Amino acid sequence: MTALQDPRDRLIVALDVGTVAEAEGLVDRIGDAATFYKIGYRLAYAGGLALVPRLAASGRKVFLDLKLHDIGNTVEEGVRALTDLGATFLTVHAYPQTMRAAIRGRGANGPKILAVTVLTSYDDADAAEAGYALPVAELVARRAGQAAEAGIDGIVCSAAEAEAVRARIGTDRAIVTPGIRPAGAEAGDQKRVMTPGAARRIGIDYVVVGRPITQAADPRAVAQGIVAEML
Repeated sequence: MTALQDPRDRLIVALDVGTVAEAEGLVDRIGDAATFYKIGYRLAYAGGLALVPRLAASGRKVFLDLKLHDIGNTVEEGVRALTDLGATFLTVHAYPQTMRAAIRGRGANGPKILAVTVLTSYDDADAAEAGYALPVAELVARRAGQAAEAGIDGIVCSAAEAEAVRARIGTDRAIVTPGIRPAGAEAGDQKRVMTPGAARRIGIDYVVVGRPITQAADPRAVAQGIVAEML
């Protein structure tokens, strides 16, 4: 992955809040300490899609985390409908048909497509309960290889699998990692976590951090500390 010009771009702040007003308030409080924001289901379904072009127009980047997965035509047309919003990243689930459809839908000027391998709230027991025969690490590696074959721009995986994923996808594709927690922060519902500094040392390109920043008394200071830890 090409070296980033601005180290703040490595931190993606998850705007996992219930209203656009709350999200805009957080962006204002964080100020220039962060440049990249994630909009997921909760905010997107509460009007957050309209926030994407506003953030992009202000010079910020947006990770639209919708984890699309459906029949190929539906995914393709869904991605095509999102291309003009100005998002930098868009997620789909790492199923071969879904990934190929997303690449077709985004065309030449749409967002970079990231494939979600296995959710960071899953461990081997959760995967087995869902009916997968492979343990998480093997399932992630298999899906990463399929993503590379499909032409996907990057992989979303936990830090625990990042080195194995890098070996499968090479250096030209991004690795984006949720479940990142500063030292001393609670893991919450994440089961495969790592600190920002450790994530950067093993070659992760972008880290996604939500509650440790958004629920902090001083979210700007926490964001600054995470960026500094990754330098």
